[in-house]
Amino acid sequence: MSNNNNLFINARLEASCFNPGQLLPEDNNFPEIAIAGRSNVGKSSLINALLNTKLAHTGQTPGKTRSINFYRVDIRGGKTFRLVDLPGYGYAKRSQDERNDWQKLTAAYMKKRESLKLVCHLVDFRHGLLKNDRELQEWLNSYGKNIYVVFTKADKIAKGKWRSTRQEFVKEGLYSYDIPAITSSEKHEGINELCEFLAKFLNECDKIEAE
Repeated sequence: MSNNNNLFINARLEASCFNPGQLLPEDNNFPEIAIAGRSNVGKSSLINALLNTKLAHTGQTPGKTRSINFYRVDIRGGKTFRLVDLPGYGYAKRSQDERNDWQKLTAAYMKKRESLKLVCHLVDFRHGLLKNDRELQEWLNSYGKNIYVVFTKADKIAKGKWRSTRQEFVKEGLYSYDIPAITSSEKHEGINELCEFLAKFLNECDKIEAE
């Protein structure tokens, strides 16, 4: 397997929004795929792996991303879309005010956002869906959003146990548009497959809208 994704190209940061008034207006030419997940689940690392860049800042401190970051991304030989990095949630050391700000900012983005086609819900493969993850799933589902579960940090589990571990989590119940992806940003496992899935998903959206 190649260590570099060559499907998503020319990625660039379009905007970082810290309050609802800064959110970019919708653009029918640029469908959006959002990345959501608990603090320290590996969102920034996954985004960098998907985009084959170091645009998203990574660090040892959970909850570092406190803005909504919009990345403009070209698909090789295809269309352009926005990858939207949502702030991590569930970091206990953040104040209640900061957590309320997260909810207000994220809700302002989610509401009536027709350009938002899919939310990739990142879940730590070692733990499965925790209480905050299930709350996020219910919240996203209440907005009628397509949710796709992407397991991260799979390198922390023996590869021979990946399929059975995923099956157990699926049996426990979760919202996912398709069979959850299994990824490791560190080992670049599952990254190319995830890129291909997202590109195919956007193409299918185009076909549905054209009908």
